[in-house]
Amino acid sequence: MSLFKNQPLKIYNSITKTKELFVPVTEGSVGMYVCGPTVYSNVHLGNVRTFMSFDMVFRYLNHLEYKVRYVRNITDAGHMEDDADEGEDKIAKKARIEKIEPMEVVQRYTLDFHGILEKLNNLPPSIEPTATGHIIEQIEIIKDIVAKGLAYEINGSVYFDVLKYNETKEYGVLSGRKIEDAVHNTRLLDGQSEKKNPQDFALWKKASPQHIMRWSSPWGVGFPGWHLECTAMSTKYLGEKFDIHGGGMDLKFPHHECEIAQAEACNGQSPVNFWMHANMLTLNGQKMSKSTRNNILPGEIFSGENKVLSKPFSPSVVRFFMMQAHYRSILDFSSEALEASEKGYNKLVEALKTLESVQVSQTSSFVVQDWENDCYSAMNDDFNTPILIANLFEAVKHINLLKDGKATLTQIDLDLFTKTLHAFVYDVLGLVTETTEQSSDKLEGVVNMLINMRKQARDNKDWAMSDHIRDELKALGIQLKDNKEGTTFIVE
Repeated sequence: MSLFKNQPLKIYNSITKTKELFVPVTEGSVGMYVCGPTVYSNVHLGNVRTFMSFDMVFRYLNHLEYKVRYVRNITDAGHMEDDADEGEDKIAKKARIEKIEPMEVVQRYTLDFHGILEKLNNLPPSIEPTATGHIIEQIEIIKDIVAKGLAYEINGSVYFDVLKYNETKEYGVLSGRKIEDAVHNTRLLDGQSEKKNPQDFALWKKASPQHIMRWSSPWGVGFPGWHLECTAMSTKYLGEKFDIHGGGMDLKFPHHECEIAQAEACNGQSPVNFWMHANMLTLNGQKMSKSTRNNILPGEIFSGENKVLSKPFSPSVVRFFMMQAHYRSILDFSSEALEASEKGYNKLVEALKTLESVQVSQTSSFVVQDWENDCYSAMNDDFNTPILIANLFEAVKHINLLKDGKATLTQIDLDLFTKTLHAFVYDVLGLVTETTEQSSDKLEGVVNMLINMRKQARDNKDWAMSDHIRDELKALGIQLKDNKEGTTFIVE
C-alpha cells in the first residue's frame, strides 16, 4: 500500500484561504506547476526561497509515494518591465544594453539559475519548458479566446477583455480584488493606450520595428503576453485541470489572476485545485532591493564576498535556515540568524553521525513510533517544516542520551529511528551532510586560530610573520579580509 493512503495531507489553498484535505485529480498522481524565473539577471535570493519551498513540497509528495509530474517554466520572452504591458521586454532590454543576442542573455542566466539551485540541492523538475518553445500553443489559445468574444484585436495586439469576462465569471477570485475597486484605483486611459479598459491585459503584443524578439501570428508580427505562457504550458503538460499551482506571493496579482481568467475563458473551468504561495524574504528586517543595496546574491553568501554577512555560509546551512520557517511566513535573512542556523545544522549533522555507532539493547526507553507520527503530522499540516525540525531536535536529544548510555533502543526501533531520520533530513528537507560540510567547523577553527596568531604578530609589530600567515593561507585558497570589526576569511 502506498504511503499517501495512510497520510492525510492538508494544504493551505490560497483561493479558499483555508487548509483543505489534499485529494488529487487522479488517484496516486500529482500534477504541480510552479512559475519559474524570468532569466534576464542572476537569480534573486527571494526567488530561491520560493523554488526551495516547492522543492520541499515535491520531495514530500515523492516521499508519500505519489507519482509527481512537476513542471517549472523558464520565461525567456514576453515579460515586460511593468504589469501594465508597457515598457520593454526585460530580456530584450538586457540584450540591447549589452549588445548581445537575447538567447545569450537567456543562456547565461538560465545556467546561473540551475547552478545555484543545484548547489542548494534542489531536485530538477520533471519538465522545464520555455515560453519561446511554446509560441504555437499560445497563439492557439489566443485564437480560441478571441473566438469566444473574450479578447479583442487592435492594431496588431490582442487584449483580454476583463470586464466582458467578469460579466459571467469573477476576475479577482484568487486575490480577493473586486473589479469595481480595480476600475476605481487604476489610472485613466490617457489616449495613448490601445486597451478598451485599463484592467485588460495583453495576450499578444505587436512588435515595434526595434523589438528584437518577434514571431508571426494571425494578428501580425509580435510576441506573447507574459501571463499566457503559463496557461499554455500547464495545460499542455498537466491538462485542463491539475492539482497544485505554486509561486511567490508577489505573483498572486496580476499574474495568477490572469492565468485563472485565461484558462476559464479557454477551457470553461478553473484550472487548479490548490493554489500555493510562498512568502517573501527580507534582509536585516527590510525589503530586499538593489536600489537601496539591501540585497545579496546566493553566490555571494557562499563565497563571503559581500558587505552584509559576517562570513561565508554553506549551501546546506542556507537551506536549513530557510526550512526553519514555514513557507507561508515572512523570513528575515541576517548574519545572526544564519549563524544560529549553522549551529543547529551542525548539531543535527553530529547527531546523525553519532547514531551510526550507538549500541542496541533488549528494550526501548522511548516510543519511536510516536515520534515518527509527530514528524508526519507536522508535514501533513501544510508542510510545516519548523515543527518537523523541532521533532528532529527531539531526536537529537534521544541520540545524545543513547550515546551517554541514558537511553536504550531495540534493533527494530533503532532501524525505524534511523530510517525515519534519514528520510526526513535527506529526502524531504533535502539537506546534505557530506564530508566537506562536516569538516567545515574544524577548518574554521584552524583558520581562526591562525587569524589570532596573525593579530598577535601585528600587535607585536612582527609584520613579516603577519604577512607570512596571510600569504600561506592565500596559497591554500583562503583569503583574509581585514576590516574595522576584525578579520574574516573567504575560502576561494
